[in-house]
Amino acid sequence: MTAGRLLYLGYHAPLAALARSVREGGPLNQWRNRRAEHAMRVAAAWLTPTAPLDPALPRGPDLCFLTGKKYWHQTAFCAWSLVRAAGRPLPFVFHDDGTIDQEFINEAHRLFPDSKIITATVAEAVLDAFLPTARFPALRAQRRTYLHLRKLTDCHAGRPGPRLVLDSDMLFFRRPDALLAWLDDPAPAIHLTDIADAYGYPAATLQTLSTGPLPSCVNVGVLGLRSETIDWEKLEHACATLLAQHGTSYFLEQALSAILLSAQNPTRLPAADYRVLPTQAECQQPTAVLHHYVAESKRGYFRHGWRHVFPR
Repeated sequence: MTAGRLLYLGYHAPLAALARSVREGGPLNQWRNRRAEHAMRVAAAWLTPTAPLDPALPRGPDLCFLTGKKYWHQTAFCAWSLVRAAGRPLPFVFHDDGTIDQEFINEAHRLFPDSKIITATVAEAVLDAFLPTARFPALRAQRRTYLHLRKLTDCHAGRPGPRLVLDSDMLFFRRPDALLAWLDDPAPAIHLTDIADAYGYPAATLQTLSTGPLPSCVNVGVLGLRSETIDWEKLEHACATLLAQHGTSYFLEQALSAILLSAQNPTRLPAADYRVLPTQAECQQPTAVLHHYVAESKRGYFRHGWRHVFPR
């Protein structure tokens, strides 16, 4: 037990737990949220299978999730609600966060018959071939401890063509016409519109690493890119520079994505329809196409959101 570990356990961890409790409305609300999420886990097992893809039609761009056993209920509800809202089957790819087992694979294939599973072993082999550690030390080292980075490295490296990467903590309530239009014609990049810049690093530093003007309010809950447009050498340099100058950040993946998008002219999904941080009132009576349940909106997600799409 090092001094640093003791400091973390005795000071930083309790302080973080207290701050989280305050954000979530205190211990009673936290207990209610846990009960509501447990109910969501149970309900996920009762979701009905979606239709298979039509073999006579092109498969289309992959829709990718980084997921595992802890978050499968969220992933399942997000993907299932998207298929229901879209009115058509979609080609999902589930990337292993290191916890996928055979039970997970069986359930994924039950719900989404044509889905693909990229295991951690397969992902490592692909990265060894396309992003070898000797050439990309910052990206490879950071993805081991900062799992969000795998939404870039694992979902895109060595995989040409367009793909859409989605976060699991989202739900779809109405037909996502703008998103479906991108899937049918994925020319420009596309992303969610955040409520504010949340990049975790000084704007001046990010701009020096960008090709063009740094785009504002990029949220990577939904991020569509053509994988071959990613300049991995530039991304490695940006990652190494940010870590060296400012250290790691929870928002590193979002910052690197904004840097990537600075070289393009991305399409923003309209904030009114694709809602990041929905209010409690919006969670109780959804009017938007999509909710991305970040921060304090998790309460509305677990208590109300998923129940609007659950087939009772």
